[in-house]
Amino acid sequence: MAFRIERGRPMSRCRLYLITPPKLEPVAFADILARALDAGDVASVQLRLKGVGDDAVRDAAHVLRPVAQSRDVAFIINDRPDLALETDCDGVHIGQQDATYEEARQALGADRIVGVTCHDSHDLGIEAADKGADYVAFGAFFPTATKRPKTRAGTDILQWWSELTTVPSVAIGGITPENCLPLVRAGADFLAVSSAVWDFSGGPATAVEAFQQTLEEA
Repeated sequence: MAFRIERGRPMSRCRLYLITPPKLEPVAFADILARALDAGDVASVQLRLKGVGDDAVRDAAHVLRPVAQSRDVAFIINDRPDLALETDCDGVHIGQQDATYEEARQALGADRIVGVTCHDSHDLGIEAADKGADYVAFGAFFPTATKRPKTRAGTDILQWWSELTTVPSVAIGGITPENCLPLVRAGADFLAVSSAVWDFSGGPATAVEAFQQTLEEA
């Protein structure tokens, strides 16, 4: 599984973590996703569909999961460990108001990914890591229109985290190719991006290439 690393081993480089747009038609989006994944080094794709029924999530997962996994990219569902297991995804991402870490881990077992939103909280990060989370997500680092962030985080939390532990960190919130370099230099292991890729003026593949160039420079 491309996303998973052995706990205790530091990341050698920062990688992209793509989050799907809030609305999509799975078959049409599959081609867009494939071109984006082929444009650079992407570790993971998170399927994040809010305000839709379970069948819509299932349908999207069945169409998009093979696109990611065939490229050795982990495919993760937001919020729903039950649907992640049912659709044979690589894991789940949970927020503080979603299923608990314990519920997610019990549903998915030891071999699938469980990532946890920790906002700007040192305590939530430590708690998630101690329980066994495969990664923790901090943010939002910049203004974002994708969702209304509950907190704003500074690069200091990434630096603190990278010095404290080898559990990977995901930076999220308003990240673009132009503003991501300080996050990488502060120690982020992954950059979670959505609109900066899917709404990029030159197209998603060009956006991934732009991110890739910045990551290589870092």
